[in-house]
Amino acid sequence: MIKTKIQDALNKQLNAELYSSYLYLSMAAYFESVNLKGFAKWMLAQTREELVHAMKFYDYIHERAARVNLTSIAAPSAQWDSPLAAFEQVYEHEQKVTGLINDLVTLAVSEADQATNNFLQWFVAEQVEEESSADEIVQKLRLLGEDRNRLFTLDQELGKRIFTSPAAAEGE
Repeated sequence: MIKTKIQDALNKQLNAELYSSYLYLSMAAYFESVNLKGFAKWMLAQTREELVHAMKFYDYIHERAARVNLTSIAAPSAQWDSPLAAFEQVYEHEQKVTGLINDLVTLAVSEADQATNNFLQWFVAEQVEEESSADEIVQKLRLLGEDRNRLFTLDQELGKRIFTSPAAAEGE
């Protein structure tokens, strides 16, 4: 059993991960609406990845004999001024999530909850990847500026992203 303080913080993060998924699904819908199918596919893969993150928290909370508490998820934006504006929000959002994960680690350490600290280390490493990936796309979008041909090329590149569920990767 984990302390209530840890349980509440993990539930808050579970809900934050669900919001991330919801945000990226909204972005996928936006990219579909402006006929950037590759960007939309990238966002759908990101949506699924965030759901996996949420389920990791869900499973861990239950594993520790604690209670999952789902709360309302705020409606995300539905429109962006440009692909760059959308990905700048992705990058900012991932930085925020990194801060939330770091705060959870700090709490776990202060509460001497070594198991939770160990669990969270996967997310610490994952956030490095998440920020790097978003920043790379932001930088590419800044470089291409208003060049539609290069935007089309980037759209094709992003459309190659394939989401592989952890269960499929583990042979389940």
